[in-house]
Amino acid sequence: MHAKVADKIATGILYVVAFLFITLLVSLFSYILFQGVPYISLDFLTSPSSTVQAGGGIRDQLFNSFYILFITMIITVPLGVCGGIYMAEYAKPGKVTNAIRTCIEMLASLPSIVVGMFGLLIFVNTTGWGYTIIGGALALTIFNIPVMVRVSEDAVRSVPQDQKEASLALGITKWHTIKTVILPAAFPGILTGAILASGRIFGEAAALLFTAGLSTPNLDYGNWNPFSASSPLNIFRPAETLAVHIWAVNTNGIMPDVQEIAAGSSAVLVLSVLLFNIIARVTGKRIQKKLTASK
Repeated sequence: MHAKVADKIATGILYVVAFLFITLLVSLFSYILFQGVPYISLDFLTSPSSTVQAGGGIRDQLFNSFYILFITMIITVPLGVCGGIYMAEYAKPGKVTNAIRTCIEMLASLPSIVVGMFGLLIFVNTTGWGYTIIGGALALTIFNIPVMVRVSEDAVRSVPQDQKEASLALGITKWHTIKTVILPAAFPGILTGAILASGRIFGEAAALLFTAGLSTPNLDYGNWNPFSASSPLNIFRPAETLAVHIWAVNTNGIMPDVQEIAAGSSAVLVLSVLLFNIIARVTGKRIQKKLTASK
């Protein structure tokens, strides 16, 4: 009887903690959306920002955020998937593997401000690039690769051993088995991890503050030549992202409508990250159902 009472008390405490956590999260989201959604409009999303006048938008910052996200994922996903495959299929238990796993865990736990300072030293000063999109993307890659490695490793390990053994029993090489059997089966998990990592990248500010910069040149959206200084596709130009813009507006903004701009930008950022999470869950479930049905 005593054990049952203790179990009920522990369960009740867990429910209370979960309720408080959910309430806090919902309250925070609701506050940001309630304050910012009224200021979101097509003009706000498609107008350039202003440093002194009212009525500025977030067009360039929004484009910069998605562009840096795209460049970062191009670098992160292949490296992360390859690292996950190595850790799951090729790495043998031992000191070297343990050291690699420790390094991965350490990189995953680094504060983004530390990664930003490292990026400032290497990708801004040492290379001589200055504040650039590619520098910001490389800095974000540093602390997103561990996430992709762990997600990819877990996805590969979750593939049933029978599928691997059946392929190898037919005389197919290990690498061909990985390409044709393991990766397709692990794809839903890898994709979900990639989309969740995208949400983390989209909301990052500290690392980009020191690598991509606090300004954006005048962009010509009709010029898609990536080697042109005014082209939005130029990866060697500074690029203020949406998260950095929110910080800059709140700390240094002198526009008359600074509160409205900050609130609207914050709401757009929160909605974007929430959308990434929803897409990750829905996409992962749909692909998993298709794979299950095909079997």
